[in-house]
Amino acid sequence: MINPLESFNIFNLVRLFVVTTTAFFLNLFITYFWTKVLFTRFKPGKAIERPDTPIFNSLHKKKEGTPTMGGLPIWLTVSIITLGCWVLATVFDGIWGKINFLSRSQTLLPLGFLILAGLVGMTDDIVGIFKRGGLKLGNRLLFFIGVAIIGAWWFYFKLDIRTIVVPFLGEYTIGWLYIPYFIFILVATAFSMNETDGLDGLSGGVFLTIFAALAAIAFDQGRLDLTIFLGAIMGALIGFLWFNIYPAKFFMGDTGVMALGFTVGVVALLTNTELLLPVIAIIPLIESGSVIIQTISKKVRHKKIFPSTPIHHTFEAMGWPETQITMRFWMINAIGAIIGLVLFLIDSKLPPFK
Repeated sequence: MINPLESFNIFNLVRLFVVTTTAFFLNLFITYFWTKVLFTRFKPGKAIERPDTPIFNSLHKKKEGTPTMGGLPIWLTVSIITLGCWVLATVFDGIWGKINFLSRSQTLLPLGFLILAGLVGMTDDIVGIFKRGGLKLGNRLLFFIGVAIIGAWWFYFKLDIRTIVVPFLGEYTIGWLYIPYFIFILVATAFSMNETDGLDGLSGGVFLTIFAALAAIAFDQGRLDLTIFLGAIMGALIGFLWFNIYPAKFFMGDTGVMALGFTVGVVALLTNTELLLPVIAIIPLIESGSVIIQTISKKVRHKKIFPSTPIHHTFEAMGWPETQITMRFWMINAIGAIIGLVLFLIDSKLPPFK
């Protein structure tokens, strides 16, 4: 394994800082344009009311018409910076040739999924503007599966990956079963991240802790390009939170949640840490788990277990202030991310794919 301290010199440290900081300010600029010009002209407000969810409707009716698709500047910022550095490195020599962090082995796939899933999510957001509730759960899952199949094909046939790494147990070859395994991981991750979006600042803060843990893992594995790429995402997320914390000026929307959710899954699979995601992304696990349990209970028992799901709406119904729920969920996921990172560092049997 590459010693990260040997390869991560002062230049790379500066490169990480510059890329992350640039992503923050570029996201602020794009978001300002996005909200002041496009939202003012086209008013892509989100329909809040949902069928058969009276508690949710009563709690969030005041947010009716809040602009959505606020996540678009996140993946647009990361794409501009990543491709911009690649162009500068291609055209110019010298130090400019060293700023590129777009590489086939580390960042090409995450960037591709960030853009592809972002476009798919944007389609759902647009449908939601003109049709209350957007796409139904079944149609949304079909979108998830379709995107995941593309990734499974690439990993299996192009990267020739047939193995998984189980923490503390080792590496196991599963052959063609890697395809459904990959699809399950990506769909489960995207679904869980999607259910986390629902309160002002909630998804942005949770995503930030998850990407911070993944960036630390990538750094430990000597994946410098991937570390800088994740730094760009973190910088853009901080810029997003500048506008999204309570009271939010806009919602992240599926264009942001799907883009970041699929990217989390792809990065975890690239670094062999997908089985640590239930710890690193503990809040999305709890959120999606509450939805699944509620759905099964309603189908089988014809009764609800929770007043409203995802579970953050239950705490709202109990009288918790929205900001209190958000901050507590941030803290819980930050603790989970730290524990997941510690487990990774303890486990010496997690070599990266080459």
